[in-house]
Amino acid sequence: MAGYIFTLDSYDSLKEIIKNGVYSTNINIPKKNVWIPAHEGTFADYFSMKEGDNVYFFIDRKIYGIGELVNVVDDCKLLNFPLADFPTSESFADLKKKMILNKSAFNLKNRFICTFKKSPYFFLNGVDMDDVLASNSKAFKMLRVLWKLSFIKIDDLENKALFDYILKANEQELIQVKDIFHAEEALHNRIKNLYSDGYKATSKNIISLVADAEYIRHEMAIEAAIIDYISNHKRSIFGEWDYISHQVVASPFKPVDYMDKMDIFGYRYIPGYSTISKYLTIEIKKDKATEDVIHQIMKYVDWVNQEYSNSYDMIEAFVVAKEFPQEVIELKNKIAKRVSTKGRRPAITIEWENLRLIKYAYDSNTKSILFEEILE
Repeated sequence: MAGYIFTLDSYDSLKEIIKNGVYSTNINIPKKNVWIPAHEGTFADYFSMKEGDNVYFFIDRKIYGIGELVNVVDDCKLLNFPLADFPTSESFADLKKKMILNKSAFNLKNRFICTFKKSPYFFLNGVDMDDVLASNSKAFKMLRVLWKLSFIKIDDLENKALFDYILKANEQELIQVKDIFHAEEALHNRIKNLYSDGYKATSKNIISLVADAEYIRHEMAIEAAIIDYISNHKRSIFGEWDYISHQVVASPFKPVDYMDKMDIFGYRYIPGYSTISKYLTIEIKKDKATEDVIHQIMKYVDWVNQEYSNSYDMIEAFVVAKEFPQEVIELKNKIAKRVSTKGRRPAITIEWENLRLIKYAYDSNTKSILFEEILE
């Protein structure tokens, strides 16, 4: 089970959000009526949300939990009002009746929402960030880079460590059911009453804004579209993945602005078990691929092997680009290989060659990205 840690600016906001069971990032509308990459990155995080993921909040060095994303209607992530995924400045008076969050005109900044419930409770006692990190230093990767972001996604291992620490810190409150935040059903009921297909959150309108013919101008928009695509297509060209995220750290810890990050990272379980069987890494180029991208993706393959899988045969890697020149394909065939040895008696030598090249094109009729594997 994954988790999300949302950053808030005040304790009053925390109480209001937990009471309503709805979170939404505040987004300033860009002047040119086109989302910028930072917005597209936030939307990509929403597209990866699914029911059952845990919810936490961060304020002034403290983390408050624990909640769980829930499908109040068809999904746990929605638009705050129909066409909220277009960055236009609408009239609050015209939209008020259609908005899920609609207390004031400020809610026009709330474009995407997610819905959650207590799981088991949101405790009044927040836990200190330093104490959390010290409790299980090897488990925490993304929490260490919570910087200049409205929220982050954490994987199963990190989520379990945070979940366990908050419960241990609130053991008496858990047993006695005291010192907890209380929730109301009013806003969830409003969602049920308002809901229609117009509130569904997809990447279609987001990528249409930065599409020129078959080309997409923003790599972050492509990230959002691929996460949306994988999350909703069990038989996608990329395969089926139980956990999917983007901008996951792929370098030793150093100043956050200088860290390498994988465009998309994921893993899947052995069916019916919580045991991870495969890991995913995807590198995206909006333009024509260059030889550098092959070196970059192989750097990430080595990182995933070192930090997660400890076995190359558990890794599936992809490069997505508009075009693949012949020299890039030839370099892939030459260097995108790894050899490792497993076991001792007898030892087995395994050769890894699981990098695939995927060409993308935008289809304006369906507002979707189409994918085709390069098989040369």
